[in-house]
Amino acid sequence: MISNAVHHVSFIVHDLEPALHFYRDVLGFEPIDRPSMGIEGAWLRAGSTQVHLIVPPEGADVGATPSKTNPIANHTAFAIDDYETARDHLQQAGLDVLEFGAERGQMWVSDPAGNVLEFTTNPS
Repeated sequence: MISNAVHHVSFIVHDLEPALHFYRDVLGFEPIDRPSMGIEGAWLRAGSTQVHLIVPPEGADVGATPSKTNPIANHTAFAIDDYETARDHLQQAGLDVLEFGAERGQMWVSDPAGNVLEFTTNPS
């Protein structure tokens, strides 16, 4: 095996402030230092994984995000301990939560840029 862990995931965002609010204030990810890279962005910590927000330069081909929350779209899954608490928190933040229910332990939301995130209680 080449790798034993995920170091970071990156999300394209076109407006950094709403994205920072979502990841920092709604999800509770911790901002961390980011070197100057010549493009706007931010780094945050989610447990042992970093989340990198990238504002692409005008005209950069970064692909398309889904038009709605879609669990079969490219997405990143974050582990959670309590399904109901996480779901209630996301809904109270005004997010539309697509869920299969606590018995399956999976739910999805989209960030302000349309990136799909899964939250799961599944251990594997």
